[in-house]
Amino acid sequence: MTRAIQMVDLHNQYLRLRGELDAAIQGVLNESHFIKGPQVKRFNNNLANYLGAKHVIGCGNGTDALQIAFMALELKPGDEVIVPCFTYVATAEVIALLGLTPVLVDVDPHTFNLDPENLEQALTEKTRAIVPVHLFGQSADMEPILNFAAKNDLYVVEDNAQAIGATYRFSDGSERKTGTMGHIGTTSFFPSKNLGCFGDGGAVITNSDMLAQRMEAVANHGQYEKYKHDLVGINSRLDSIQAAVLNVKLQHIDRFNSARHKVAEQYDDALRDDPRFEIPVHMENSTHVFHQYTMRVQGLDRDDLRLYLSDLGIPSMIYYPIPLHLQMAYKQLKYPEGSFPVAESLSRSVLSLPIHTEMDEEQVQFICKSIQNYKYEFA
Repeated sequence: MTRAIQMVDLHNQYLRLRGELDAAIQGVLNESHFIKGPQVKRFNNNLANYLGAKHVIGCGNGTDALQIAFMALELKPGDEVIVPCFTYVATAEVIALLGLTPVLVDVDPHTFNLDPENLEQALTEKTRAIVPVHLFGQSADMEPILNFAAKNDLYVVEDNAQAIGATYRFSDGSERKTGTMGHIGTTSFFPSKNLGCFGDGGAVITNSDMLAQRMEAVANHGQYEKYKHDLVGINSRLDSIQAAVLNVKLQHIDRFNSARHKVAEQYDDALRDDPRFEIPVHMENSTHVFHQYTMRVQGLDRDDLRLYLSDLGIPSMIYYPIPLHLQMAYKQLKYPEGSFPVAESLSRSVLSLPIHTEMDEEQVQFICKSIQNYKYEFA
């Protein structure tokens, strides 16, 4: 093996783009306009154009993006927000921090995304919003979610931290990028994301002029004008250096996603006929940008497989080992074990393999052959 296998290889991605990135960062240093510099406005416009959205507002991180979205919607303490049970904690964390009530629903056992069939049972007179999470790089099934929301006068806030660049196709043949279909989209530019910066960063996305204006104010201490604080806000900014990095990487995002897809196809080819694994489902109405390649392990000891791979120098991850309703922080929601059988089953069976833009053929083949050679007995 020429290079060590990593879950994400940010160093070699940097080396590939070094000339462009160094020049972009040096440009910020030369201008010395580190906060709200021209690179931030340029990136907001570039990302909006890429997504086909009217407004993008950069902010400090993906969690802030969710908080800004809910604050701009003026939800009140006690209002309920429907959230998938199988997701990263930030989705529910912000809801709880604002005094709102997360109402959890189970997910589809194959796509791992919010199952629209579960929305009706979660609806109450206090429900105000739904947060579909486009998990692991594939869109949630947005058409029925949006129809349900419209029927019940609910906001839709898309958590697009893992699927930037993915496209969803509606039944009429029209297509939209993830993060642009609901009232607000949110995303993260954490370094390991498909579009990642060199620190923390995030953004909110909307086609509403009114919501864009409110979110920009919320993210800037509630100001529409300097020193005039009309709203209670927060301080959350995408800085100029991060924006400069993102402007470079945005030009390569489709190539990055294609590289991930190529790795995923090789995994698929190697594992699809192995009864021990269920490879990721590719929805007919969504592209997949493979932020993670997450399969289900069946009939064998997942943790033993992880140890076997680790001994061979192959990292792997479990996203996520504990569903939200079984986390101590959310015990007050009073969902007992067994409340969400799909999420609980996934937490015991999912395994994510290395996937990133810099993987070479030798690495992928080594991983595939190592998994195929794993000795097992069906339980």
